[in-house]
Amino acid sequence: MTSLFGLARRNWLIFNPPEAPKSAAPLRFGVLGAADIAPQALILPARSHPDVVVQIVAARDPNKAKAYAQKHGIPDVANAYQDILDDPKIDCVYIPLPNGLHYEWALRALKAGKHVLLEKPSANNATEAEILFKSSLLSGPSPLVLLEAAHYLFHPAWTAFMAQVIPDEVASAKAVLWVPRWKFNADNIRYKYDLGGGALMDLGAYTASALAHVFGAVAEECEECITQSAAYDSRCDRLFKVRYRFPGGGRGEMEGDLKAPLDRLSPDIHVTHKPIVVSGAEAGVKDSAGEEIIRTRVVKFSTYVQPAIMHSIQVIDEFKTRKAGDLSGKTKKEWGHAETIKAYSFREAGIDQPGESHWPTYRYQLEQFVNKVRGREVRQWVDGADSINTMKMIDMAYTAAKLPLRPTSEYKPADNGA
Repeated sequence: MTSLFGLARRNWLIFNPPEAPKSAAPLRFGVLGAADIAPQALILPARSHPDVVVQIVAARDPNKAKAYAQKHGIPDVANAYQDILDDPKIDCVYIPLPNGLHYEWALRALKAGKHVLLEKPSANNATEAEILFKSSLLSGPSPLVLLEAAHYLFHPAWTAFMAQVIPDEVASAKAVLWVPRWKFNADNIRYKYDLGGGALMDLGAYTASALAHVFGAVAEECEECITQSAAYDSRCDRLFKVRYRFPGGGRGEMEGDLKAPLDRLSPDIHVTHKPIVVSGAEAGVKDSAGEEIIRTRVVKFSTYVQPAIMHSIQVIDEFKTRKAGDLSGKTKKEWGHAETIKAYSFREAGIDQPGESHWPTYRYQLEQFVNKVRGREVRQWVDGADSINTMKMIDMAYTAAKLPLRPTSEYKPADNGA
């Protein structure tokens, strides 16, 4: 009963966070676009952050922007996106525009001197990502901050999961992510090629990123990518099944579907390690002279995208003893050990770091974004190389599927700095 109460209370607070008194000079955010994701990704998390105020919003339709601001308690409405960038009172911008507009408006925001929280994927393709994250505005004595909102990487559950993974020893991994078939209409922007649509662009931004972190590297090759086209535009994939080869011979798979059946709900990651020699202490037994212990580890992370709601990390170890150096396959003893780990706060993960069990991934992300802008210590981060690698893997998959890469923006920065 206690655990059920905790589950209910945690999930209620996720969507009804406590209001924090604001600091004397908080960071003021502008939102480009009246997007459905913004309340979850920024507006609600900002309520409990003492150093963040969501100040202003703009949309293509001014009336929509006004209604959106009234609904979500945003004080000001701008007539155009550029008006937010030109506003000296605004410190940071959040960009949840369609994928095909991320590159242009992130560069425009940086040129205007704003720190940028950018929805994923960061760009339409790897070429755009390279230009964006190598902008000179992101270096120097007072660099601006640009973060791709790969929010799940900031949650303590991800930290706890990665503590059980040894990237150099991973043999195979599979990441899956599903969206129920009723979620998006046939003409949703996710099915519009010119706006950077496609399941790989939406769901693959999660799964490709997850695989790159698990293997500690970008894939060397996409060996296979099977897709099914969306009804609205055949250039956009509705679902994907992808297999990659990683450095050292590891194999990574990912699957996603924007119209998944109801029996596919939980976003999961399964990681299988290569057999390795471990000490008796690691296996929970005494070492025996002339013998060695072999461990094969499997780690399963359920609900990795939104672990604040509910998640579990299963660690399954299989042990075998053999004569030292014997590669014949003969074993003397076999046994196993399994445990389930949960971490809704860093305290639960044994880490001294701020956070509450009801903080969603986006709130943990906002904490680190503000720390970065303020010049404080940052404990979790998604750097430019991570974002570029994600786009490289998505591009690899589209190429393997014989689908066109999402189109490169016609926006031309005035110089290397913008």
